[in-house]
Amino acid sequence: MSIGEIVAIAAAGIAAGTVNTVVGSGTLITFPVLLAFGYAPVTANVSNTIGLVPGSLSGAIGYRRELAGQRQRAIRFGTASVLGGITGAVALLVLPASAFKAIVPVFIAIVLILVVLQPRINRRLAERGPGSWHERGLFPPLAIYATGVYGGYFGAAQGILLLAILGVALPQSLQRTNGLKNVLAALVNGVAGLYFALVADVAWGPALIIAAGSIVGGQIGARYGRRLSADTLRALIVVIGTTAILKLLLE
Repeated sequence: MSIGEIVAIAAAGIAAGTVNTVVGSGTLITFPVLLAFGYAPVTANVSNTIGLVPGSLSGAIGYRRELAGQRQRAIRFGTASVLGGITGAVALLVLPASAFKAIVPVFIAIVLILVVLQPRINRRLAERGPGSWHERGLFPPLAIYATGVYGGYFGAAQGILLLAILGVALPQSLQRTNGLKNVLAALVNGVAGLYFALVADVAWGPALIIAAGSIVGGQIGARYGRRLSADTLRALIVVIGTTAILKLLLE
């Protein structure tokens, strides 16, 4: 790798770690960067997932105050996340690479729609009120499992999906819910990353650079992320995500 590639990947890792901690969708920053430098889509996705694991952990630690009193929730929902993450990671490597190239542009398009609609989703959640679905019911863990499957397979915007699910299942503030979201995302990325490290073709150089950057970004997100302009973040994600779609479709 050239110095320019190292700097670009590191910057993408920092940005992704920050965005993931605040809301999610950091994959839509690092994944297109790896594609731009010529990595195959599945290899880029695998390496990106491994690289973002330390950032997920960093963000979760940064929100440790908000996690106080949520141990049982973390265990219950975390179990569903781990099972989902394993399922999605296995599916990524079992399905042919052509399936990934066909499916992921659709995933990214859906994610971009969710990113654009997020303010409206948040308003609807606020109107409906926390705890609209009982957290002890069957729906929340099943929905979290499904989100884990998606996260293990690709992962972009799983944070947005988790916030939507937890936002109507838990009677608590958005910041406490965001702390729990970071734990669940870290578990999905962690189990998927471990599986990929053992059996997949990993570009370890970029993965390690993203890891270092995402750790820094996770702390930035936990400390300063609430001050960032949400509109700016959304615009950046939409531009980068659209670039990724075009890259995949034109290859």
